[in-house]
Amino acid sequence: MKLRIVGLGDSTTAGTPGFLSPLEAPPEGRGNPESQYAYWMMKKHPDWAVLNRGIDGQRSDEILARFDRDAVKNKPNYVVILAGVNDIYQGAPLESTKNNLLVMWQNSISAGIRPVSASVLPYNTASHSEATAIRDLNSWIEYTANRLEIPFCDTNLAVADQEDRDRLRGSPDGYHPDVSGYRSMGEALAQTIELHNQR
Repeated sequence: MKLRIVGLGDSTTAGTPGFLSPLEAPPEGRGNPESQYAYWMMKKHPDWAVLNRGIDGQRSDEILARFDRDAVKNKPNYVVILAGVNDIYQGAPLESTKNNLLVMWQNSISAGIRPVSASVLPYNTASHSEATAIRDLNSWIEYTANRLEIPFCDTNLAVADQEDRDRLRGSPDGYHPDVSGYRSMGEALAQTIELHNQR
């Protein structure tokens, strides 16, 4: 089935550090296309159009501010919303992050777009309090997605080190997944949408 999907988020949507998204390097993006989950989703489903709308370094409030322009106006069937790690990195209150995510999910539903909630990825330099905040936020994301009956994808699990969930399994810079991690993310997201689409 042909689907149009928008990936909306920060660096882990954009494909940092190996790829600059089309918003960062118009019009097509620049770098290694395999360093983005959108590439692997389309590799698995050549009939899907997955638009990379990630911008490195953005917090959830900045992603929310461009939600209509970068998600709604593209008229997708699904929008993958992956945001919050920069809020934690920059010390923003967790409650504001949760509210921004909730507004994006609700705006998606109101626009007739199915939101896919994605868990925030770990990063290797996170302090104990930052790692705890990531776990707390991800627990809330999964719980709230289930309550709203929207698809949830554990993208954190897809890239985390099995021995230490607070670290990435592979990373070129300590902050972002390697190509293998982006591939795992893309395959996990594709599976989440496949299962939801079969309902």
